Amino acid sequence: MNEEQVFASVWDALADTQQQAAHLKVRSGLMIELNERIKHWPGSDTEKAQRLKITKPRFSNLKSGRVDLFSLDALVDLAASAGLVVSMHLVAA
Repeated sequence: MNEEQVFASVWDALADTQQQAAHLKVRSGLMIELNERIKHWPGSDTEKAQRLKITKPRFSNLKSGRVDLFSLDALVDLAASAGLVVSMHLVAA
């Protein structure tokens, strides 16, 4: 008989450790907010990439949600370039 596992999030299911899951959650949250901001910008994807000071292929990865290709530092930098302020909120597990 197979035992069914239940996870709090998809990131908990995909990550090998709690630390990896925490990184994925924060990075994906930043990426979602960035994409929400960017989709309202006028212009082509190439123009949006230029505005963020990244290449068009990098912009495509951002737009596609390729969280595995972006570090937390890179996403914080992109958020700042997009005019977003990043803040942190911690709660006990």
